Amino acid sequence: MVPAWSLPRAISFRTALAKGASAELKAVTVQHEDLAFLQYTGGTTGLSKGAMLTHRNILANLAQAHAWIKPGLGTEQHMVVTALPLYHIFALTANCFTFFKIGASNLLITNPRDLPGFVAELGKYPFTVLTGVNTLFNGLLNNDAFCALNFATLKVTLGGGMAVQRAVAERWKQVTGKPLIEAYGLTETSPAAAINPLDISAYTGAIGVPISSTEIAIRDDAGKDVPLGERGELCIRGPQVMKGYYNRPEETAKVIMPDGFLLTGDIAVMDEKGYVRIVDRKKDMILVSGFNVYPNEVEDVVALHPGVVEVAAVGVPHDKSGEAVKIFVVKKDQALTAEALVAFCREHLTGYKVPSQVEFRAELPKSNVGKILRRELRDESLKKA
Repeated sequence: MVPAWSLPRAISFRTALAKGASAELKAVTVQHEDLAFLQYTGGTTGLSKGAMLTHRNILANLAQAHAWIKPGLGTEQHMVVTALPLYHIFALTANCFTFFKIGASNLLITNPRDLPGFVAELGKYPFTVLTGVNTLFNGLLNNDAFCALNFATLKVTLGGGMAVQRAVAERWKQVTGKPLIEAYGLTETSPAAAINPLDISAYTGAIGVPISSTEIAIRDDAGKDVPLGERGELCIRGPQVMKGYYNRPEETAKVIMPDGFLLTGDIAVMDEKGYVRIVDRKKDMILVSGFNVYPNEVEDVVALHPGVVEVAAVGVPHDKSGEAVKIFVVKKDQALTAEALVAFCREHLTGYKVPSQVEFRAELPKSNVGKILRRELRDESLKKA
């Protein structure tokens, strides 16, 4: 499963051990502001950048996540299912550090794309916590063997990394008897920034409220706070926010404001109770005849159709409206037609949000952690235009 690779300047692990054996151990004084990781972003909307995460960032986020999660888990022994790669910040901080601090065991799933093998492992252990992305939960729900498992020990399911779709969350509750709790974080925030309370009973459509010692602001393009309830860019300030991007001062200046708030690139809205709902990625917004169309909204509607497994919405050039909505769909019902899907969308969406193009595919491109790569689909469509 390891792809071809080349690291010309690297030395082998055995060579490193041999060199280290003859070296003297020198104690190193580590300060809070020293770098702990160069944690690279996923690159799903642009070039991957190295977020400089300090020891302070990681320790703060570990304390924040622990304070939020531990009270909801009680004193029993826990087993967390880790189906995300350990190099991803979600798995690194949440599954590894936070749950090690709690004293939980980790069930490592090396290849979650092998759903039969994944489900077979789940059937062997009394797992209590499951973390992942929307596509992972959706894949499990479309596996009959998973739906037949005993979920008596399951306490918490935590979704992050991408938007949790209502159709997936509601089916998850139906199958497992437990709510799918949405959280929000970024590589740049170590990663946790907002989480729903663990005692919610159903899907809220929100990413939750800011966790301890975290401030959230919703701002317009001029950097001014928008009125409560209005849409704007989600901005975060707290001890978990990165030092900056490694060797990229110009990119750092674009996202960290003078007052310390991090521009996330996500459009969001906050309600009167402090709950934050993500509308979509700013870069993924589609402009149809001057109106904003957010792919998440379109995808949520399409995902409600019983004949759909997965969907991605992107903007494509259009002579009259500037851009139009195109959806890429993986079928559950092979008899499903583009016309039927568009008709379904017309029942639930305003006219300019209805997809004008439908392309069926056997699968959608995904990142290593399972996020659907809209950018790749958009680039493919532009090349064909």
